[in-house]
Amino acid sequence: MAKPTIVTMPGDGIGNQVLPEAIRVLSAVGFEADYIHADIGWECWINEGNALPERTVELLAKHKLGLFGAITSKPKKEADAELKPALRGKGYTYYSPIVTMRQRFGLDVCLRPCIGFPGNPLNFVRKKPGEGYEEPQVNVVVFRQNTEGLYAGVEWTNPPEQVRVAFATHPKFKAFQNVKGEDLAVSLRIITRPAAERICRAAFDYAKKFGYKNVTICEKPNVLRETSGLMEEVAKHVARDYPGIPLWSTNIDAQTMWLTKNPEDYGCIIASNLFGDVISDAFAGLVGGLGFAASGNIGKEVSVFEPTHGSAPKYAELNPPIVNPIAMILSAAMMLDHIGESEKASRVRAAIAEVVREGKVRTYDMMRISGGPKAIAQGAASTTQMTDAILAKLERASETAGAAD
Repeated sequence: MAKPTIVTMPGDGIGNQVLPEAIRVLSAVGFEADYIHADIGWECWINEGNALPERTVELLAKHKLGLFGAITSKPKKEADAELKPALRGKGYTYYSPIVTMRQRFGLDVCLRPCIGFPGNPLNFVRKKPGEGYEEPQVNVVVFRQNTEGLYAGVEWTNPPEQVRVAFATHPKFKAFQNVKGEDLAVSLRIITRPAAERICRAAFDYAKKFGYKNVTICEKPNVLRETSGLMEEVAKHVARDYPGIPLWSTNIDAQTMWLTKNPEDYGCIIASNLFGDVISDAFAGLVGGLGFAASGNIGKEVSVFEPTHGSAPKYAELNPPIVNPIAMILSAAMMLDHIGESEKASRVRAAIAEVVREGKVRTYDMMRISGGPKAIAQGAASTTQMTDAILAKLERASETAGAAD
């Protein structure tokens, strides 16, 4: 079989630090691929007026697989102010390149595992009814609809007259009809039945394949009656095809409370774009935070894998780098699963689990100390040292397997 070509998009800030570490691990586990660099992120916006250049889109369209690091996104006024002077006032508008990528390629299924590694000092613990504490095993996979909802990008400040006229046909808009245009900002929450069904089926299929005990639709249908109502309606319809897997329904606000009371009760969770973003970060906080939060953006043809953390510019210039590379490495393991290299993916996760369980090598976040230039002196492992520890476990496991043969 021909080697796959992976489009690597380090992006901004610490993306340039963690993505090379993931490639080191992929190489160590015996994964052979060609890697081709692609530009994306803030520098592209500043110098070109487009954070996702067409040349990068063309590479993804051709090669179908991407590994993405991180991007910097800023509010509209700040983004406009940093645009190269020669490009200002020429109609350029900043859009998040990862959101644009998802919409451009229909990467509508976002898979975000939130699975605790035993021994991680950042794992959620709770007090027992009597004395002492317990650490429930959290194993939740969030299925976030990735292209619609409030992130669809259909919004205005000072909506044009025809938009206001259309809104005025709804009786609830009467309360806003006299607001001046410059004082009015509107975002549309868009849910379509086909996309809702695709994300729901993806969750149920995953639950069936990997033995998850339930699927939860996490929305707000009691208030967002049309959009969340449609999501819940579709989830109930799809659930009929999976009689052995119960469907639960929770409101997003209540779910954020329950996840810190009984997180071990949940399996796969379905949510629309914004709610999925919120609930996946909330569950990630129970299993180590963003240093352990991986994700896959899955489309019918193109798929891109990324950690869910941001670019963390305040850490980007530190030498040696101190950020935790595990989320990026886990994202690469998700890519291996996606292309049928699950044995290699399992070896990567097993090596990470052993490093975490052993506890000898911990990045600053795992030590619960402040990030910064003093973190290494306080005993924190650097980004490279954490990867080295994972590579050592891979090598030892390989030697043990060889001796057994």
